Amino acid sequence: MNNFQIAIHLREDSFSDRWIEYCEEKGVSYKIVDCYKSDIISQLASANAFLWHWNHTSPKDVLIARHVIRAAELIGQIVYPNTATCWSFDDKVAQKYILEAVGAPLVPSYVFFDQDSAMNWVDRASFPKVFKLRRGSGSRNVRLIRSCREARAIVKQAFGRGFKPIGRVVSEIVTRIAKSTYEQQREKLGKIVQFPQRLLRIHQINQKMGRECGYVYFQDFIPANQFDTRITVIGDRYAFGFTRNVRKNDFRASGSGSVEYNKDRIDLKCIKIAFDVSKKLNTQSIALDFVINPTGEPLIVEVSYCFVGSAVYHCPGYWDNRLQWHEGNMWPQDAILADLIEQLRQLPEKGVLG
Repeated sequence: MNNFQIAIHLREDSFSDRWIEYCEEKGVSYKIVDCYKSDIISQLASANAFLWHWNHTSPKDVLIARHVIRAAELIGQIVYPNTATCWSFDDKVAQKYILEAVGAPLVPSYVFFDQDSAMNWVDRASFPKVFKLRRGSGSRNVRLIRSCREARAIVKQAFGRGFKPIGRVVSEIVTRIAKSTYEQQREKLGKIVQFPQRLLRIHQINQKMGRECGYVYFQDFIPANQFDTRITVIGDRYAFGFTRNVRKNDFRASGSGSVEYNKDRIDLKCIKIAFDVSKKLNTQSIALDFVINPTGEPLIVEVSYCFVGSAVYHCPGYWDNRLQWHEGNMWPQDAILADLIEQLRQLPEKGVLG
């Protein structure tokens, strides 16, 4: 039995499920805490480490997670995700700045905070361009802007009524069902039974988070990509990779659901860049989405501290930081927790329980 204790915020269908299983399997002492309670710092006092897989679609998480995490760091907790790891989570504008700061090969990106500057840029820009909100995953809030006229309309909306954080949901679902196979349609139609409850939840999220306005963000469109590449790095030891096919008659791959676990499809330059960016940003975990430009060089589209654990688990193996391949499935939650436990074991005696 280890002489330390880990505090875990429990959220169903999150990393916490596997973390608890891991602790029970390995005999690691843990306690469940509630980050929404006013006394969360007191709850953490008896623990040595703190785990919270917080969710970008939860208004409460978005409101308080970064603050609770920073406070936990200040009382000496080893935290996942720590501030360096999750600071830019679900904020593509923040990601632009930090990736440029470390010299990462980001798709050329442009952000404006006043309408005149944005309009002046639009009038000189070439198209198509990709418009994005800072929030959103699975290609939600991402549009291909094909002309100056379309871009000007987007700019006016950005500095006018703005955009819902979760928008265009009905049209997205209808489009996906229309483009899916019969079996996929049956599965998706089954989910429509729960559609009214989902719409209500989305309405509540949009109300609590407020509209996205006061800025506009574009990226260059990188043509001729039939898929993107998702590389997930845990610590400095593991890099998992898979590709996601672009949707039919679309330009977006994220959220397509068409995943391929063929390691020969992955450019090793993406692995090298992913390890390099992770090291420079000092992240505990990071998922990077890549496209390939016309000269064959990988470019980063966006990043995230978290990801779908099962998608990573189904990778047939991983690369180490020497770009050597290792066969076998691994839960990324296990790798995250193993790294954290190793940190705890290296604490001086006064930093552990008992």
